[in-house]
Amino acid sequence: MAWSPRRSAGRRLQLPLLCLLLQGATAILFAVFVRYNRETDAALWHWGNHSNADNEFYFRYPSFQDVHAMIFVGFGFLMVFLQRYGFSSVGFTFLLAAFALQWSTLIQGFFHSFRGGYILVGMESMINADFSAAAVLISFGAILGKTGPVQLLLMALLEVVLFGLNEFVLLSLLEVKDAGGSMTIHTFGAYFGLILSRVLYRPHLEKSKHRQGSTYHSDLFAMIGTIFLWIFWPSFNSAPTALGDGQPRTALNTYYSLAASTLSTFALSALVGGDGRLDMVHVQNAALAGGVVVGTSAEMMLTPFGALAAGFLAGAISTLGYKFVTPILESKLKVQDTCGVHNLHGMPGVLGALLGSLVAGLATSEAYGDGLESVFPLIAEGQRSATSQAMHQLFGLFVTLIFASVGGGLGGLLLRLPILDSPPDSQCYEDQIYWEVPGEHEHLAQGSQETETQA
Repeated sequence: MAWSPRRSAGRRLQLPLLCLLLQGATAILFAVFVRYNRETDAALWHWGNHSNADNEFYFRYPSFQDVHAMIFVGFGFLMVFLQRYGFSSVGFTFLLAAFALQWSTLIQGFFHSFRGGYILVGMESMINADFSAAAVLISFGAILGKTGPVQLLLMALLEVVLFGLNEFVLLSLLEVKDAGGSMTIHTFGAYFGLILSRVLYRPHLEKSKHRQGSTYHSDLFAMIGTIFLWIFWPSFNSAPTALGDGQPRTALNTYYSLAASTLSTFALSALVGGDGRLDMVHVQNAALAGGVVVGTSAEMMLTPFGALAAGFLAGAISTLGYKFVTPILESKLKVQDTCGVHNLHGMPGVLGALLGSLVAGLATSEAYGDGLESVFPLIAEGQRSATSQAMHQLFGLFVTLIFASVGGGLGGLLLRLPILDSPPDSQCYEDQIYWEVPGEHEHLAQGSQETETQA
């Protein structure tokens, strides 16, 4: 992996300088604006007559733990399927999420919890910051192996801002429902990454085609990520929902949807596979589509049957997407989607937004009773009809696609700047460019000896 001395020096300086700059700027902004909220401030918490058990920590932290494990373990290991890119998949996930959760605390704080000139942080802000990091990691999956860490940090810097803005428009201005993020997280992250990948299209990527596949052990490690995500997804969708009936209903709907998507994934994978054999790529990804598709509607009265039906459909669509849609995206639209985020997050996310609109349009006071106010407060107060809420849900999907497309285009132009270090076409999907890999020097020495022998 020979680099020119000038390029090696530039690569040596770019990442540490950017990391220090971003961390320093974030720390200054935290010092100026960020303060504890009532539940975490030593003085404020002891005002008033309440029990320590009333603190939101005891209600939210179990869900936060699950979401946090999904971000750092689930997403990281899901992307280690590339045979020579395991260090980068896990390591860059770690880097991006660590930065994104700090930056999103500020961005989301300015939009949602800015009080008296300060951003007030607590358990809810930690969960929301992880959600923002999830959108960034979804986009990362679309360009996995084709960008350097400096480019990825700049992508996160831009995407977190647009994620926060899109979320504010949907949840605060349009007042749509999207607890599990079918629109704000999955659809936004997927199409931001896909447009970004299109702008960064590499016509000669076949030079690294031999590294783009997986091995037996890399696929096995990727299944660790799948299992973590699958187990904890009910917590992901239910973490921000209202306490009482809303949170357990969201977890229950997600639970059944995931189970159904797994069955449909195995069925369709065997059906479209050669000689009826299963494809591990389908199982690693499409089995999770059930969690994505009910992100918007899980807190609604979807019904257990509705959750099963939605999950089964999402698993089938995702599996067929990996088999038939991904090749078309690359050959016809020049979108090189490394992880297939269009199949796991994009199409199921859009389907989830449409499902949420349908279920919102069917909302009645008879079905929800007094719970209508916690799920659809505007309908309960008579400010909107169920049909109007459904139309707002659809418009929220349209707004998300606009933000994602424009943001991905701008991000692509930013990452194409010549000054930014990126791997050449012949060295994509390769850890040795950015990491000290065990046995690297022996491997290179052996390669040199073989070359001299052949000469």
